[in-house]
Amino acid sequence: MTRHGPLRWIALVLCGCLLSGLLSGLPQLTHPALAQEQPVELRGVWFTANDMPVLRDRGRMQAAVNQLADLGFNRLYPVVWNGGFAYYPSRVSEVRQLQDFTFRGLQGQDILAEVINAGRRRGLKVIPWFEFGFMAPPDSPMARRHRSWLTQKRDGGLTSISAAGTVVWLNPFRPEVQQLITDLVLEVVNDWGADGIQFDDHMSLPREFGYDPFTTALYRKDTGKDPPANPEDPAWVKWRADRITAFMDQLARAVRAARPGAAISISPNYYDFAYKLQLQDWREWVRRGIADELLVQIYRPDLESYLPHLSRPEVQEARQRIPTAIAMMSGQRNRPTPLALIRQKVAATRAQGLGVAFFYFESLWSLGPESPQERIAGFAEWLGGPAVTSPPRPWLPPPPPLPPSL
Repeated sequence: MTRHGPLRWIALVLCGCLLSGLLSGLPQLTHPALAQEQPVELRGVWFTANDMPVLRDRGRMQAAVNQLADLGFNRLYPVVWNGGFAYYPSRVSEVRQLQDFTFRGLQGQDILAEVINAGRRRGLKVIPWFEFGFMAPPDSPMARRHRSWLTQKRDGGLTSISAAGTVVWLNPFRPEVQQLITDLVLEVVNDWGADGIQFDDHMSLPREFGYDPFTTALYRKDTGKDPPANPEDPAWVKWRADRITAFMDQLARAVRAARPGAAISISPNYYDFAYKLQLQDWREWVRRGIADELLVQIYRPDLESYLPHLSRPEVQEARQRIPTAIAMMSGQRNRPTPLALIRQKVAATRAQGLGVAFFYFESLWSLGPESPQERIAGFAEWLGGPAVTSPPRPWLPPPPPLPPSL
């Protein structure tokens, strides 16, 4: 050691201490588990009941999965619960006599098992989609067998009009309804080993509902008051939304206990609509760690009405916590979506650090004004190859647990 060695060593120690002190005063921006993780851009597509001709045919299904993998998609959301029926060989549905048939492929195959296996072989996550949630057709076996499970409006009405037509709503506050949903979900997670479960805007309740005797008694027990006559009353809205949140928290815990690593995926409407009109407080689901990924449905026919939703604070907040994407309509039978509009939406969405998802498979290539070849080439241009990575997400602590009274 030279004559100046000790002094230099002391100076280095002092500098190190000073730097350490300065850094310790800064907030921790990344969770240790995420420090080395580069989140992958979410790229999803739904397989709806309209896509059953593809899913039910073994060869067409495999070709579709291969095509999506080659284009760079990484999430598939096949429908498994629609119209009060399970689109897979469900023991739960059979035992409860909700359906007297087993939904299988044209070659006699278990569609869900084959889709999951096909996706895994190509590195795609397959997350079965419980499309109808608490919603059911009025003439479904479930609605006919369990009339007491249905909730109602203040005037006693049982039905509402949805994109699926006239429907009734299972009461999300009844233990029997919660048990049915839980059993169906755990069946898919346990018996089929799904990568997760997705719930959309029907895992909710239109605000006009909740005036049935069971819910009225429950509200009276919790608050000492009758439900307000006005379904828009803020306290009444919050009470019902909090009850649904509590069930979702319970359901998510059950899924993770059954299959650690299984994702809870949600695809709600934009927040103001979801909370005020559908009692679906998905921002709270994100904050409480109930949801593992978020796909916000923004099905707008033009860019002007689409863009404002991308920078909404609740969307940007979610992006800091979990993989977040915007779901866009890639076409409908009576309203084709031009390729140029999809391209503009994808570019704008990515510019906000958000992933993309498309509703639904058939409309990707077959329901547009361009030829299928042109549309496939367009998606190949935007999505081809491995998914690009987004900046690491800062770690944000979850809020405190829900009150035990819920």
